[in-house]
Amino acid sequence: MKFLDEAKIYLQSGNGGPGSTSFRREKYIEFGGPDGGNGGKGGDVIFEVVDGLNTLIDFRYQQHFKAQSGKNGMGKDRSGAGGEDCLIRVPVGTQIMDEDKETVLVDMTELGERVVFLKGGDGGFGNAHYKSSTNQAPRKHTPGWPGQESAVWLRLKLIADSGLVGLPNAGKSTFLAAVSKAKPKIADYPFTTLHPNLGVVKIGEYDFVLADIPGLIEGAHEGHGLGDRFLGHVERTSVLLHLIDSTQDDLVGAYKTIRHELTEYGHGLAEKTEIIAINKCDAIGPELSEDQAQTLSQAIGKDVYQISAVAGSGVEQILFKLAKQIRIFKGQEKADPDQDDEDTFYGNAPLA
Repeated sequence: MKFLDEAKIYLQSGNGGPGSTSFRREKYIEFGGPDGGNGGKGGDVIFEVVDGLNTLIDFRYQQHFKAQSGKNGMGKDRSGAGGEDCLIRVPVGTQIMDEDKETVLVDMTELGERVVFLKGGDGGFGNAHYKSSTNQAPRKHTPGWPGQESAVWLRLKLIADSGLVGLPNAGKSTFLAAVSKAKPKIADYPFTTLHPNLGVVKIGEYDFVLADIPGLIEGAHEGHGLGDRFLGHVERTSVLLHLIDSTQDDLVGAYKTIRHELTEYGHGLAEKTEIIAINKCDAIGPELSEDQAQTLSQAIGKDVYQISAVAGSGVEQILFKLAKQIRIFKGQEKADPDQDDEDTFYGNAPLA
């Protein structure tokens, strides 16, 4: 299934049905009086979050959604039937945005969530509604109220606990494939990943969702490369794993490039908890990888871990670090720098 995270759609709720002007006409019944029924209510436009969807590709083939209008009122005090609602199913993490693509109208983050986005028009009154002691034969009825129309953008922001960021060819897809059952495309050329991928990672007795997004390059916030549009998929994450290719010459420059792009993108990404690791350490050997890690750590003032997604070295430690930060973010665990990460997930320390 092709990945699509933005789509523009056009919505219209149903019009209300008109009321009826009618009089009761039966043999031997004199002055039967008005019996025109009311019109039916127009259908609503409803969004519902369902399981099993992770793309907006369906909205590429259908952009117009219209609810059914209400039926006319009829004689013998018969009200018109209400129009059927238009139910639009979307994946978890879908935002409904105004036509300007800036104003978020609805943010749907919970499975099963339902939102009545456009209400259908009310039905009109029949002449029986206007009967009174002073007007016993009204010939008045009203048309139904019109429905609502709107053009909106749907934007999908995947729900993940942690996200992978880094330059192209930093080994993000290889890491995701190594720690989960996800099967992202892997190749030895830049921009192999063209759309976000999700994988479920299990470490100890805990599991979390890891998101891999296309690599960033300098100027991504200005549209260079694939741009930074996919950063929206890691906005909801608890922690970021910043992977850096240990075989390149300028590790500090690579780190600062990504940090600059996160800052320029905004939306709080630059303030998120970050775990930094140099990848592909098996390619340069333990001594050189240690030197690379120390050099980068001293330059940025943060801890730097050494891993190899292909060989599996150091990967488990990183997963424990990620899982711990996710639990802290969700309030399931208190921050304790002296506690071993593995103790939390193998039952040697009490779980919150």
